[in-house]
Order: sequence, then structure tokens, then C-alpha cells
Amino acid sequence: MENGERIINLLNATEFSRQGPVKKDLMKTAGSNIVLVCLESGQVIPPHPEPYAVVFVVLQGEGIITSGSIEYPVKPLHLVSVGKDENRGMRCNQRMVLLGIRDDV
Repeated sequence: MENGERIINLLNATEFSRQGPVKKDLMKTAGSNIVLVCLESGQVIPPHPEPYAVVFVVLQGEGIITSGSIEYPVKPLHLVSVGKDENRGMRCNQRMVLLGIRDDV
């Protein structure tokens, strides 16, 4: 987002890499940070804790999202929440695009 733009075409903002998942910061507000996460088929973000809560919204693709100790199979328009300090991770079965909305850190 540049020059104070307030509209982003999320699908035009996607970016993939064979080297690993791509995370792009899209927007920061007073209470949240919004990111786009793009994974190629077979890519993994191993479960790990973070000091903030986050909600993931699947825009495209299929895979598994870990929230705490539970693995959720996800498809487009699924939403998964993860609490502060809980494990979160992703495993991509079919090229995925996710929106992550997290507490501002």
C-alpha cells in the first residue's frame, strides 16, 4: 500500500516463491496488522508460538492450519483463530493465499 491508499486487490497482491512461503505486510492500523501469506503446494510453516493472537482467512487453495494443538483442514472462505502464545502453522496441499489479521505488536 502506498501513498495512503485504502483499497487493495488482494489477489493482485499475491506473490509466490519456490524457496518458501511469502508474507507481505498490507496494512497496519492502531489495533492490528494485516498480512497476506502465499504458499505453493507442499510448502510448510512449522507450528510455532507468537506473542499475539491472529485470525487466518483462506482466500484460495487448501491445506492444514494448526491452532494450538489442533490441525484444521481448510478451504476457501474458512476462518481459523489462534490465541496469543499458541502454536500456529500451515501446510499447503493446493496453492494457498491467506489473509492474516493479527493483534498489533
